Amino acid sequence: MIVRSLRLGQLEIPDNKIIKTEKPILGFEHLSRYCLIDVDELRPFLWMQSADDPAVAFLIVNPRVFFPDYKIEVNSKEIAELKVDRVESVETYVIVTLPEDPSEMSVNLQGPILINTENNKAKQLILVNSDYRIAHRILDTLPEESEETAAKELESVTV
Repeated sequence: MIVRSLRLGQLEIPDNKIIKTEKPILGFEHLSRYCLIDVDELRPFLWMQSADDPAVAFLIVNPRVFFPDYKIEVNSKEIAELKVDRVESVETYVIVTLPEDPSEMSVNLQGPILINTENNKAKQLILVNSDYRIAHRILDTLPEESEETAAKELESVTV
């Protein structure tokens, strides 16, 4: 399948790599198909590119990269929509917000995206009884001496 992206150009994505959202991403209810794009210079971040709208792409990351203790509780009804056979097949991502000042980059830990890698079904959860917020600043998770170095590296990230 050809997926067009304003950021990344035309992409050839195998049909079996297209992710279908069972519950849409908030604010993007009209979009249901995505693909993950791994760009070397952005690791550990990925692009979650809409296959339906070339202008829509989310920068995402596995939350445990910056928040190793991140844990969510998912009820059986929520997980049933993804048709999960093995829990190990579910990957968790969070959407990254990159403001003009890269040192203020944050992630939405309250709205994780779960992807079943066996069938490419995905959904965004909204954690209601949680201490997680929609804006957790990434640099706050780094040791003080690393924060300055990371802030400089983030300035070179182009999105």
